[in-house]
Amino acid sequence: MRLGIPCQPPDRSMTAATPQTVEQLIRLGYDVVVQRGAGAPAQFPDAAYEEAGAQLADRAETWGCNVVVTAYAPDDAELDLMHPGATLIGRLDPARHPELVQSLQDHSLTALAIDTVPRISRAQSMDVLSSQANLAGYRAVIEAAAHFGRLLNGQVTAAGKFPPASVYVIGAGVAGLAAIGTAYSLGAVVKGTDVRPEVADQVKSVGAEFVPVPTAQEVSADGYAKEMSTDQAALANALYAEQSAAADIVITTANIPGRRAPLLLDRAAIDAMQPGSVIVDMAAANGGNTELTVPGEVVTTDSGVTIVGYTDLAERLPAQASQLYGRNILNLLTLVTPAKDGDLTLDLDDQVVRAITVCQAGELLWPPPPVAVSAAPKAPAAPTPEPAPDASADAEAQAAARARSRRRMTIGLALAAVAVAVLVLVTPAAATSHYIVLALAVILGFHVISNVTPALHTPLMSVTNAISGIILLGAISQVGNANPAISAVAFIAILLASINVFGGFAVTNRMLAMFRKE
Repeated sequence: MRLGIPCQPPDRSMTAATPQTVEQLIRLGYDVVVQRGAGAPAQFPDAAYEEAGAQLADRAETWGCNVVVTAYAPDDAELDLMHPGATLIGRLDPARHPELVQSLQDHSLTALAIDTVPRISRAQSMDVLSSQANLAGYRAVIEAAAHFGRLLNGQVTAAGKFPPASVYVIGAGVAGLAAIGTAYSLGAVVKGTDVRPEVADQVKSVGAEFVPVPTAQEVSADGYAKEMSTDQAALANALYAEQSAAADIVITTANIPGRRAPLLLDRAAIDAMQPGSVIVDMAAANGGNTELTVPGEVVTTDSGVTIVGYTDLAERLPAQASQLYGRNILNLLTLVTPAKDGDLTLDLDDQVVRAITVCQAGELLWPPPPVAVSAAPKAPAAPTPEPAPDASADAEAQAAARARSRRRMTIGLALAAVAVAVLVLVTPAAATSHYIVLALAVILGFHVISNVTPALHTPLMSVTNAISGIILLGAISQVGNANPAISAVAFIAILLASINVFGGFAVTNRMLAMFRKE
């Protein structure tokens, strides 16, 4: 099949494929046709596509391919260039654009809306909303810093000192966590809020203080928080207003695809913020989270608060946005091209494919059946009741079992005491005092380790294992002892201590690599 990558609208900078993904699409068996200039806004020249194996063509030839991949929803003029039965893949947002769905039907097209991928683990590599939200969260902080007019980190200089900026992020989804991590890395004091209390650890892990909402929300079957009641929303908005008034920068991320973004900050809450404060409304494309947001524009209120309502935050990083989007497309085409022969096959029994299929050869398939992203485990079937045994016999059996357990414990303790006594008796008198130190060390070590949070077990292990170096030195001093038993024990101690030491440093190195920036 011929797969076309057309140019995007003049006001858009993201492309649907990069030279790297073109190479991999060709390996799937597709003949890739790229419209001249398609990658220019993202700094991918035509020569790079040709080198990757793509054919350059004009607009009509590209739209006339069997499969057309776009980064945005096409208009009727572009759909007119497609052949009936062809397949269109792109960000179509069918829930908010019923007129586009009707046009796809009228043109007898098969349409796959990659922005409706269900939020399940198997579909994460195709989730364009998440991949673009990660970039948008980063860019939101950069835009906020540009409009803030001051540094985000605090500094102490010869001319004076000033505190770090305070950043408040509402929503701890993919975009919110990216914004929190970026703001924290720039030196700001960051707070984060989400209606889902279970994300508190995630917020803290990227450097922010978690501010819980008075009324926590459950997560719905599609992976998003359920809509609040009027009373719950009022309590949450009061918290947002209070925290925003104390912040220099506020970033709002509450956005549910296909629905109007919830209103989080009204005019009164914005007026209560300090002059010079900045709000970045990441939900501006869906109406905005503030009452004064103007989608696509930057406005300054009478009280001096700047509200950034850009709807293309991710596209302001066009190269990275195109790379991630192209990878999402590649993963989707890998799924629907199982034979790698360039033949696109739609298995509507696959819940991912069914969820993104808007129409097939003009037949409307939207909306798809709901896909539950999580389900409570089914309760196990109640076992068939068995006749109750005789109560007295059961009591006697339990008593006998307890007695046997006590006898085994008593015998075990007695044998351990005998072994310790024999060990003490055969030990030279000068060394018997070390047993007391050993016993105290075991007791102290047990209590120290048991009180350490599991999250710190890895670094704790890597540090404490280094103490084995002491054992290693002592064993080396005894390995040449004239007594064969002492020499053998010393050799075993050297072997085990060496494993602990080198293993501990290896674990530490791997742990530090997780936090090292390339």
